[in-house]
Amino acid sequence: MLLQTLRYLDFHCDALTQTGERQVTRQTLRSGGCLLQCFAAFIDCAQGRYERAEVLIRAFDALCEREGYRPVRRFSDLKEGTLNAMLTIEEGGAFEGDVKKVEKLYESGVRMATLLWNRPNELGYPNFPDYEGLFTGRSNFTARERRGLTEIGRTIVDRMQALGMIVDVSHASDGVFSDVAALSKRAGIPFCASHSGAASVCDCARNLTDGQIATLSDCGGAVGLYFCADFLSPDTSEEGQRAAIIAHARAIVNAGGEDVLCIGSDFDGIPPNAYVQDPSRMPRLYDGFCKAFGSRIADKIFSENALSFLERTLA
Repeated sequence: MLLQTLRYLDFHCDALTQTGERQVTRQTLRSGGCLLQCFAAFIDCAQGRYERAEVLIRAFDALCEREGYRPVRRFSDLKEGTLNAMLTIEEGGAFEGDVKKVEKLYESGVRMATLLWNRPNELGYPNFPDYEGLFTGRSNFTARERRGLTEIGRTIVDRMQALGMIVDVSHASDGVFSDVAALSKRAGIPFCASHSGAASVCDCARNLTDGQIATLSDCGGAVGLYFCADFLSPDTSEEGQRAAIIAHARAIVNAGGEDVLCIGSDFDGIPPNAYVQDPSRMPRLYDGFCKAFGSRIADKIFSENALSFLERTLA
């Protein structure tokens, strides 16, 4: 097993599409002790979504070449003493409802895909029933969408699992979560929520219920805890966010056990969190987890759980 204390794996960041100053850089990753950073190709367009994914895949390849990141397609590609990078997709609209495009993106190196973002697509429905309404006061922040996978969504999840592309239910509706869980149980293949939180701490549709966390744990899945302040606590101060991150971590461990919790920062997709502004602050978070849980569980959260999950899911 690959493991070094103060080495961490992060299941989600948006550095590929960040046009301003980046939180995730080679320098901040090295300062924080990163072993593996997942880079999401975030699809934010309504047309040409597959083509946009291809552009971002080329950007990932160029980033790895320029910064010296080691691309990871199989678990055996992970190497200690270097910065490893894995390509993911955020927004399954990139597939455009076409199984062949799933296969092509897998061939191009995509090893995880978040099925939904904040709007419906060919695969199913997101967790917010009315995302635009959140900005106008029309929509309830805690309302949870119940509609699940479409028929093509089920077909695509089946194909992802057969290929070895990790299914990510972050942003997905309760219905999509349940449908993916059933398909994963049938196939005996774990799935994940790469960047999420605990609804028991912050009652937000974006966060996972205790039952969902337990389901992920039961199937050998993973929950990546994010640092999005709005979804963690109304108190966005440094101390408020420190307490919130610990509270969410404790709630996830309580609901799913100590083997399910990982890191899924969402760096460069969120404003800097006052407590963990960028990857260079991860040692500070590790110290906080050691004080809250002890070093054994802190090591699990930072690296062991993610390594075990990837060993089970990456071909």
